[in-house]
This record gives sequence, structure tokens and C-alpha cells, in this order.
Amino acid sequence: MPVDTSSAVQDYLKGLLLEDELEAGSSRAQVSTTALAQRMGVSAASATNMLKRLDALGLVAYVPYQGAALTDAGRKVALEVIRHHRLLETYLAKALGVPWDQVHKEAEVLEHVLSEELEERIAAHLGHPTADPHGHPIPAADLTMPPRAHTRLWASPDGASVTIERVPDVEAEALRYMAGLGLRPGVTVEVVERGPVGGPLFVRIGRVAEVRALSKELAEDIWVR
Repeated sequence: MPVDTSSAVQDYLKGLLLEDELEAGSSRAQVSTTALAQRMGVSAASATNMLKRLDALGLVAYVPYQGAALTDAGRKVALEVIRHHRLLETYLAKALGVPWDQVHKEAEVLEHVLSEELEERIAAHLGHPTADPHGHPIPAADLTMPPRAHTRLWASPDGASVTIERVPDVEAEALRYMAGLGLRPGVTVEVVERGPVGGPLFVRIGRVAEVRALSKELAEDIWVR
């Protein structure tokens, strides 16, 4: 990773890649300035200024009033930061017993200061994991991304039996709620039915016979295979 790449630059590149994954799943599409600003929690003007800076650094290809796409150099930096982040989440959870609703916040800070040597030691200690505690894929040492599901739980048809691959990792309250329901990567979910007009999704989770209702918002943020 370039030594002159600041934490702010790394965060924006990571945000572009994560938003790109969400929108297209290809890590090659253009991300709108509005979508990036919302992800980063900043104004559109602030996002635009940073995109211009990243374009000047050769890390993104920016088109005014449209958005930006990562260049190969920018994508490499973003993947490295994401690898740091997800390895740290996994280490904190597995080695130190930090609850899964707390590891994201800690990794957000530590990802910027993790050395390549310590990164490799952590990966080796963990057995070179391919996914973090929330099921998000961990880029390999060569920065290739493992295959990942592109189907949302909400899009699964009634009667389908699916397996959770990954869940949203940002909001601690949502993670605690999902843990209470048993909604974790690897758990099987049976889609029973959905309410009208975007109503809740009724599901059975794991081996529990009781039917639970999930909001559309949550069901759209859970990815399954």
C-alpha cells in the first residue's frame, strides 16, 4: 500500500469498492457521487472534492456530475484496506472473543496502521480465513476476492430454503438483534411468505419451528445462497 495514502483516502477508496460491490457486484462499475456521499456520511460537495483529489492521484476515474470508478491502482489500495479490516474483525472475534457487534468499530481504526508483516501473521494464525465473522469475503494475499452470493434474502421466493452467507456489519444494534434471532452466516432460513405492500418477510430460522417476521430493510441486507 502506498505510504503516502492517508486514512481519509483509504476510507474513500474502500467506500467506493463496497458501494460498487453493493450496486453491481463487479467491482468495476461507476459509483454515483450521491451514493458515495451517503455511504461516507458527508455532503455531496465533500465527496466531489475528494473524488477530484483521487482522480489527480490516479486512483479513480472521475466524471463530473456522474461519479467515479476505481482504477486498477485504486482498487488495489481498497482491497488491501478491506483485507486488513476483515482479518482484524476475524482476529478480534476468534482470538480475543470480542462480540461480533463490536469488531467493526475497532477494525475501522486499526485497519490503517496494520503492517503487512502483522497482517500475514494474523492470517496464518487464523488459518487464512476466507470470510469475516459477518460472512463478508476476505481478499486473499494476492488481493483476489473469493466468490460471493449476489442474492438477497428478500428476493428469495416463498418456500425457498436458503443459507445465510453474509449480514450487514455496521450497526451494532442490528447485529445484536440478528444474533438474538440466530441469524448468522451458515444458518439455514426457510422463507414462509411475505406480507403485502412491502410487508415483513416471514421465515423459519435454523431448526426453530417458530415463524419470525423480518423487516424488508433487514431482509434486503442479508445475502444468501
